[in-house]
Amino acid sequence: MKDNFINLVKPLLPKTDYCSFRFVSKYTNIISATRGVIEPVITSEDDGLMVTVFHNGGFGYGATSNLTQQGILQAVESAKEWADFSKNKLTYSPDLSKLKNQTGSYYTEEEDNWSKVSMKDKADYLLSVNKALKSQPTISNWGASMRFNKIETLFIDTNDSHVRQKISYLLPQIIASAEHKKEIQTRTFGGHAHARQIGYDFIDQINMVQKAKILAEEAVELSKSPNCSDQVTNAVIAPDQMILQIHESIGHPLELDRILGDERNYAGSSFVTPEMFGKYQYGSKLLNITFNPKLESELASYNYDDDGTNAEKKYLIKDGLLLRPIGGLFSSQRLDLDHVACSRASNWNRPPIDRMGNINLEPGEDSFEDIITSVEDGIYLQTNNSWSIDDKRNKFQFGCEKGTLIKNGKFAGVVKNPSYRGITESFWQNLSKVGNSESNNILGTSNCGKGEPNQTIFVGHSTPVCLFENVDVFGGV
Repeated sequence: MKDNFINLVKPLLPKTDYCSFRFVSKYTNIISATRGVIEPVITSEDDGLMVTVFHNGGFGYGATSNLTQQGILQAVESAKEWADFSKNKLTYSPDLSKLKNQTGSYYTEEEDNWSKVSMKDKADYLLSVNKALKSQPTISNWGASMRFNKIETLFIDTNDSHVRQKISYLLPQIIASAEHKKEIQTRTFGGHAHARQIGYDFIDQINMVQKAKILAEEAVELSKSPNCSDQVTNAVIAPDQMILQIHESIGHPLELDRILGDERNYAGSSFVTPEMFGKYQYGSKLLNITFNPKLESELASYNYDDDGTNAEKKYLIKDGLLLRPIGGLFSSQRLDLDHVACSRASNWNRPPIDRMGNINLEPGEDSFEDIITSVEDGIYLQTNNSWSIDDKRNKFQFGCEKGTLIKNGKFAGVVKNPSYRGITESFWQNLSKVGNSESNNILGTSNCGKGEPNQTIFVGHSTPVCLFENVDVFGGV
């Protein structure tokens, strides 16, 4: 998207109350090795434009992958037609004066660029990871992969905004399954949690070969371990499980379009109501949740959202008190609430909607060791492998890959198939200790789905280890 391209497309912005062009270029490269065999390499590229028009009390979109002058003008006409059709039919009419001129950029910091490492070197590395995964004879299934995504966007509008952003992220994955007496147990590298905006050097930092050996040993150990017993107990939850807890029981219920009912038919609504903001005690005073698009290397870090709103760190929950929703500049006007820069779209052919960005649990003061030694009787839960939550994001049930019993402040043996359940409205009240920055992990997921038509998007979560009291823990089958 060179300057001469900008000069060509800028005059195509129509004379309406407001119009924006959002150009998107996406590149995906996935390489995998399963059971010692390199699978077909996946490479995909996608380019297009979304046009947004507000005019005379109407609102419309137009999208195209034809980036010629003719194709862009056709998308503009389509957006104008929908704006005309929707005139005086909108649920609300946004205050367009709040849309400000934005000029700036954002680029992922990459020490080692993905493209500088040959495909052969990547394949050879994944084969070495596979070899380490099969280091145990009872390993029945194993594999490793690396996924690289690059998303470049250009945003211009009739306010003379000009925003360029390039986000690239890496998702390494490892899986090892072990069989014992016809029962299979699986360990993964944090589930799908280790996605980061980071360079290829991250692969060396995490040492996938060494991680593979450890995961294989843990899978074998789990396959021979007893089932988790049913009990109400103290639960120390690891970051790679905490991210699902935050995602499902804080992130989704705070999305403003769910609260307003826009998502009700597809992905559910929320137990949160507009009247709760500024009044509702969501959790204990140790609970501090931020919307933070500024944390370096986190998956959803950026300087502007897809409606061109400047991105800032803001507290959603502070000292347990619910302060604001995950609502963008447009949707927040419907309830006269403070907004966050969360209007995000999965691609050029999808409109921005209220989405999680980086939703983080801020670190506390306790070390991991201090948390474990404080527990007389409990369990340490690691790595999500299943989740279920009701349409109002209130009643939930999560399964984990690994449980480690805690007795008198020390680890006391591994159990398999650990699960726990609870109710959002009471679960976070039982948060009794929050790990410090040394126990904090920057993690994320690349497959959060929402919206009609569906949009799958990447979301970041940074969280330390946490201790909860009175948790209903039970064993699987």
